[in-house]
Amino acid sequence: MNAFVKKNGQKWLGWAVRNPKKFFMYSMAFLSVSFIISIVQGVFFPSDMTFKIKPPVIYSKSSVIQNTLPNNEKEMEKIVAELQSLKVKRDRQDLKKEDSLRIEYLFNQYQHLKNGH
Repeated sequence: MNAFVKKNGQKWLGWAVRNPKKFFMYSMAFLSVSFIISIVQGVFFPSDMTFKIKPPVIYSKSSVIQNTLPNNEKEMEKIVAELQSLKVKRDRQDLKKEDSLRIEYLFNQYQHLKNGH
């Protein structure tokens, strides 16, 4: 079998070397017909697997994502209210070390909810 393939391969290669114009013409005709068949197949017989990639959850219009947005807004309102109460405490010069840590934590939480990460 290996000798058969080698012999016929040498025969076709020799023909291609002797007739480069015909080889090029046949090659281009084959590629053009293959391309046209591929286009026809894609248009009239589309694959079921085409565009089966699911977008990330953050970009989908599912109700789960829409339900979390009001929750995020409520959490952000709570954080703002607590930060305002801490601001009043700061104005009275009554802040402690725990309060400053709490402010930093609340600010980070607010940024986290605002950016959606």
